[in-house]
Amino acid sequence: MRAPVDEPLGPSRGEGERGGPLLTERGGNAQEVDVASHRERRVAGHAVQAGSGELGLSTALARFHTAMVGINRRMDRSGEGAAVHITAKVDYAVRTLVELAAAGEAPVKAEYLANAQTIPHKFLEAVLGDLRRAGMVHSRRGPDGGYWLARPATEITVADVIRAVEGPLASVRGQRPEEVHYDGPAAPLLDVWIAVRVNLRAVLEGVTVAEIACGRLPGFVERLTADPEAWRRR
Repeated sequence: MRAPVDEPLGPSRGEGERGGPLLTERGGNAQEVDVASHRERRVAGHAVQAGSGELGLSTALARFHTAMVGINRRMDRSGEGAAVHITAKVDYAVRTLVELAAAGEAPVKAEYLANAQTIPHKFLEAVLGDLRRAGMVHSRRGPDGGYWLARPATEITVADVIRAVEGPLASVRGQRPEEVHYDGPAAPLLDVWIAVRVNLRAVLEGVTVAEIACGRLPGFVERLTADPEAWRRR
């Protein structure tokens, strides 16, 4: 059975103002806890208690990536077999912003970011340039300089990051799906590509940098990653 276009695979309606669950929502499953997380961390200038029931940074990132794989699996089973490729640039950009969110308001050196997230320095410079032009980070030179978030991490979704460094979430031959036209028996394919974009938006617009940084992923991510198929290669 195909997944209806108007029923995305991500957060259900009514789970928060931006379409995703509230930041404090937690699932019923036991969570993996970062051994160093029993302390206060500051995310986007707000104190966040990182204790039991919260994921470590690396685990939160892994869960989010697996949620994207889960969407792939479900779209594949429903006949919408389109691949979702998360580029290195997108991965580095999200991790960079998450690291800045965890650091709070103080400027962070590029060298620290590169080492903390194992990102090639030259690649990081390009990513930071894109994020600065997109208005997501500020920078300052000098001994006390570095990078910091230009706006609260709670207001930056993963979709925002992808659009900043790569462009539209979904494209067909370099065009937006609604700009593509098919004739004859291939005409319904347009609906498939639109459905793929709807489901990408459902996840990517429903997860913020702040939620990843404090290890409190939305409930729909937990539901997607709870499916054993989400963790299996195909």
